[in-house]
Amino acid sequence: MSSSPYDIARAARRPQSGPVINPPKKPLAVVWKDIVGRSFSIFEFDEYCRGLEWTTWRPSFVVLHNTGSPTLASRPNGLLASHIENLENYYRNTQKWSAGPHLFVDDKQIWVFTPLTVPGVHSPSYNSTAIGLEMLGDFETEAFNSGRGLDVRCNAVAALATLSITCGIDPCLMLLHREDPKTDHACPGANVVKSEMIDYVVEEIAARCPGDHVAPVSSE
Repeated sequence: MSSSPYDIARAARRPQSGPVINPPKKPLAVVWKDIVGRSFSIFEFDEYCRGLEWTTWRPSFVVLHNTGSPTLASRPNGLLASHIENLENYYRNTQKWSAGPHLFVDDKQIWVFTPLTVPGVHSPSYNSTAIGLEMLGDFETEAFNSGRGLDVRCNAVAALATLSITCGIDPCLMLLHREDPKTDHACPGANVVKSEMIDYVVEEIAARCPGDHVAPVSSE
């Protein structure tokens, strides 16, 4: 007996057996954390940090970086607002990151980039737990204890001391970017010695808060 047109149409509507294929999921869009984009003297930075509240995220330590490129020689006037804008475009639109480092320190000032009260992106293993501080220069080849490099070091030490005092960060927990097991960078360069930086920060804290500081570690 031949099938009627009604039976043929009903069979066509019957669900066919077989594997269910779900459509591919679209990747979640990266939400960019707007930058602060303000520069401060060491005294202004201290006042700025004293007005912050770490209620949703509190860093445990600081990771030190150097920019590598640009170098101090290529930025004779330090980092300008236009340079900070270029960095924002690089991290946001080229790298497709959600944020960048927290601070950029040169020989003249301290730039706040990613807000200090939220996680940044700067060191794969430590983004969720550490503040990222970038120092202008290539301290694999440029001096860190003289000239403009010394001025960068002094401003970085002042910023680190402020973070220790205002946020309760132990300076002895400081790490260098090259200590991150997930990176192969030599950052922040051979001329930056961690134990010396810790000593400088401890001494700065002692000068600001006599009688209430941690003992310096021996230099390497």
